[in-house]
Amino acid sequence: MVDDILRTTRLSVLDRSLIRRGEGADEALRATVRFARDVEALGYHRFWVSEHHGVPGVAGSAPTVLAAAVASATSRIRVGTGGVMLPNHRPLVVAEQFGVLESLFPGRIDMGLGRSVGFTGAVRRALGADKEAAGRFGDDLAELLDWFAGNHAKGMRAVPSEGLRVPVFLLATGAGAALAAERGLPLVIAPVRGEERMLRALDDYRRSFRPSALAPEPYVVVSVSAAVGATAGEAEAMQRPEAWATVVSRTRGVFPPLPPPEEVPVRGMTEREAALFAEARASQIHGTEEEVAAALAGLVRRSGADELLLTLNAHDRGRRLDSYRRLARLARLAPGG
Repeated sequence: MVDDILRTTRLSVLDRSLIRRGEGADEALRATVRFARDVEALGYHRFWVSEHHGVPGVAGSAPTVLAAAVASATSRIRVGTGGVMLPNHRPLVVAEQFGVLESLFPGRIDMGLGRSVGFTGAVRRALGADKEAAGRFGDDLAELLDWFAGNHAKGMRAVPSEGLRVPVFLLATGAGAALAAERGLPLVIAPVRGEERMLRALDDYRRSFRPSALAPEPYVVVSVSAAVGATAGEAEAMQRPEAWATVVSRTRGVFPPLPPPEEVPVRGMTEREAALFAEARASQIHGTEEEVAAALAGLVRRSGADELLLTLNAHDRGRRLDSYRRLARLARLAPGG
């Protein structure tokens, strides 16, 4: 029997447009758009894309452009970013981009924002953003919100953004959780460095939250990788390639295209690789329908999450869609909205 808490929690999807070995970035991007249509039909609440630059295994480098393609291909599901990395962009440009999106797709656009800068010096130089840019995130966020609010102190107006109401979400990277509480904004957080650390951050967020016009009370979105299979072994295999790609990025400096799960050298890893692999797998949830339902319900109950942002980057996209189909059935999502 499925815990009722899972059936009363919003379920959404994050797709990072990861490239599979043997395919091009164009194929990965088109697959993201198809996937959005699929999960909309299953009844999921949101579909978010992300921002990565100079990563061989990730095609999603222009999230607002990709969000426009997704919104054009769908009709009901909310579409947004998880997130746009504000230090890489001028606040006015971000305001204008989301203003265009909201004008074209009214009532369906979310603005998820992060404070991460490029992973390497070469990427940061290409973007014109130094490491210190992350420290200016609070000021950039204030300016971005001012453009929507119609603050004309800068002697110009943001068109078509001014006066539009686009929901804002902050990613809990660095000081993101504290800033979300201070500004009165919804928070997106993941247990990637341990659930206890995440729960402490959530306690601080809720305790320090200041109601705002954008969010009268705290709102928590927990992002987690979850895979459901006919067997626990099938589900585990789906998550194996991304975990290995994470290990490669940590040891060789490059996040590669995803290999098939059978090519992940589980028994041939070095001691360091094995430790990093275990770390990458620690926050992943996988198993049969009953096992994953219980795990997700427990996560919601412990975190008090209002919403789960589910991600899964299986090498086999057919198996990935089947996993989301099984989750939708468990949560009794309404197909087609």
